[in-house]
Amino acid sequence: MNAARSLLRAAPRVSRALHQQRPALAVATRNAARRFSSSALRFNAAPSPPSNDNIEKPFLGTTKRLPEFNLSKKVIIVTGAARGLGLTQAEGLLEAGAIVYALDRLEKPSSDFYRVAERAEKELNTAFHYRQVDVKNVPKLNEIIEEIGKEHGRMDGLIAAAGIQREMPALEYTQELANEMFEVNITGVFMTAQAVAKQMVKYGNGGSIVMIASMSGTVANRGLICPAYNASKAGVIQLARNLASEWGEYNIRVNTISPGYIVTAMVEQLFVEFPERRTEWPKQNMLQRLSAPKEYRGAAIFLLSDASSFMTGADLRIDGGHSAW
Repeated sequence: MNAARSLLRAAPRVSRALHQQRPALAVATRNAARRFSSSALRFNAAPSPPSNDNIEKPFLGTTKRLPEFNLSKKVIIVTGAARGLGLTQAEGLLEAGAIVYALDRLEKPSSDFYRVAERAEKELNTAFHYRQVDVKNVPKLNEIIEEIGKEHGRMDGLIAAAGIQREMPALEYTQELANEMFEVNITGVFMTAQAVAKQMVKYGNGGSIVMIASMSGTVANRGLICPAYNASKAGVIQLARNLASEWGEYNIRVNTISPGYIVTAMVEQLFVEFPERRTEWPKQNMLQRLSAPKEYRGAAIFLLSDASSFMTGADLRIDGGHSAW
């Protein structure tokens, strides 16, 4: 009880002390407000500089942004690049800064090749060259690739995209037709990779080799009878794994790209003969559509650049989920 009375007697004194402090606190608050106000006025006295948000700045490209994708001055060969997928991927490599050589059996490349070559020189500050050769002509193939290496003193990459396709039932295949398929799609790819790898070893700079396989090297296409072609693409996938294991000591990486159905000029002609495939094929993958050649540019740049520097012996399947069902 005595303690309680002492607390009650002390309470008025605490209250009076708080009342005595309030005027001083109010004065301090007003002074702080004046200082803040004058400071704010001084800060806003000078006009604000114009905003640069709406000024368009030049795109730095892969030289400054994501430099691991930069292929500047790299010497890369692309077979089957006179047209189609090979040409589209070659243009992507040029945009990344590479010096690209297109090798194809056509005496003259398609008109699109000349458009890309002109763009490479005038817009991209690099070069796009053409060499006519059939990958079955191994002596000439070796000669051309050796000359390219000698001219630049290096060899950095390859996309082996040359290949043929034939739709034919297995019971109708002849030995000659089967041998032709394997000679181009397996032996031709093998000999091209070998010729390029020899230059990489010779100049000691290592490099990256990309072989164009197919989802058909992993699955049998529903409603599409191509036994020799599918077997050849399975061979390409396995060939790449073995070359990767052999050439890794030279810092040479070997990988494959396995595309799904691509709408190229040749496929468009096929749709004229088999119009039902235009609607049936898209239903067989998870994205419910067919791919375009441009959708494989990024994969080519990725595999040929330092962005994939720890990737070898792998198959990059780009098929809209077709073979993942």
